[in-house]
Amino acid sequence: MEGWDRRRTSFGAVAAEYAALRPSYPADAVAFLLGPAPRGVEPLRVLDLGAGTGLLTDVLLAAGHDVVAVDPSEPMLDQLRARLPHVPAAVGGAEAIPLPDGDVDAVVAGQAAHWFDVGPAAAELRRVLRPGGVVGFVWNTRDERVPWVAALEELLADEARDHEADQTVVDRFAAALPAEVATADSGTVQEVTPEQVVAGIGTRSYAATMDAPRRAELLGRVRHLLAKHPDTRGQEVLQLPYTTRAHRLGLR
Repeated sequence: MEGWDRRRTSFGAVAAEYAALRPSYPADAVAFLLGPAPRGVEPLRVLDLGAGTGLLTDVLLAAGHDVVAVDPSEPMLDQLRARLPHVPAAVGGAEAIPLPDGDVDAVVAGQAAHWFDVGPAAAELRRVLRPGGVVGFVWNTRDERVPWVAALEELLADEARDHEADQTVVDRFAAALPAEVATADSGTVQEVTPEQVVAGIGTRSYAATMDAPRRAELLGRVRHLLAKHPDTRGQEVLQLPYTTRAHRLGLR
């Protein structure tokens, strides 16, 4: 538990890099989770929980929703506030959400729900949601169907084990809320330089919590792979594909 808690609070140290290097989320994932913002009536009030630097917040706003952001890391929220100063943002966690009862129509979490303590978090989601509310979880995962991405994942496998999103968290939340689950798949592609791929790995919790020599060694191996793999060698720009899985939890 101590290691897990250390990893989930590690992102503040890499907040600027996280904001610059992590992928956004496809609009169709948000449309699946929440539907279009109602026309002619008040927009949906949505809590972006574990909002981080606001990557999912951007997509929620573009879809026409009214968003409030909550994250346990002040440095991460500083990045969000710098880009989205009109979005209310507060420090807090899923286990103690700093909002009143029945305050939001939906709660969404991008790349975050696996860091929530399911029991207390489920009770808090119930508390802040209005009747008929919905919970949406979404994750981007590097697409291993692309050979160079598969080689990257193999290189990272030992370090990333037990650090990547545990998708079974959806089933645990569905039982705890309780809720019915619907799932949709889509994807997104980042256009990045090889060095940005390396730096992006540095924002992962397993890398962010390493001491400096070990982290440098890991990133050096990533850099070497990209320099030598036939699909990335000599390339100035890479297409880094992600699969996106969105889970809509309709409360019973």
